Amino acid sequence: MISKGSFLRLFVAIAVPEAARMEMRRLQDELRGLASPDDVRWVHPRQFHLTLKFLGAVPPASLEAVKAALTSACDGIAPFRVYARGIGFFPHDRSPRVIWVGLDSDHAGLIELRRRVDRALASFAEKHGEETFRAHVTIGRFQKFRRHKAEKLLPRASAFRDHVFGEWQVDAVALMRSELSSDGARHTALISVPLG
Repeated sequence: MISKGSFLRLFVAIAVPEAARMEMRRLQDELRGLASPDDVRWVHPRQFHLTLKFLGAVPPASLEAVKAALTSACDGIAPFRVYARGIGFFPHDRSPRVIWVGLDSDHAGLIELRRRVDRALASFAEKHGEETFRAHVTIGRFQKFRRHKAEKLLPRASAFRDHVFGEWQVDAVALMRSELSSDGARHTALISVPLG
């Protein structure tokens, strides 16, 4: 049960289906041996998702309003196909902090959905203003980047720049709760909102 004075750490996401998650996990397994656990913390495959909007700390009293705004944002957006392809690094491969798999769509639905979610939920977010959006699934985070420790990992990862990890139809988005712990974040879907 949530105490009255507590906050919920929320974000809006698109889920990654099992087949694509397992393909991304195979990539992780291949790269895992090329860096020590002290250098890279790998995201568990069940946590793979595309974040459309991070809200941050939201009071429980606002939860119903957030759900209503998200439902409104999804109304009229037809389901669309996305594909997971390629690997990249944030901020760049010279000094990476995040390893990701890219998501893209031949349909304008993904960008329109992101724009509508961003606007509809702006008043609930800790940070205001439209941020640069790069559709991706985070698969690992560098704890402290040391180039000499990543000399094997970076070239091997770069070999997957054009690899296709999967393709699927997006027909819903989820309002997710993130709970932080020493073992990493645990994500729970609070509601799934269908598109259309």
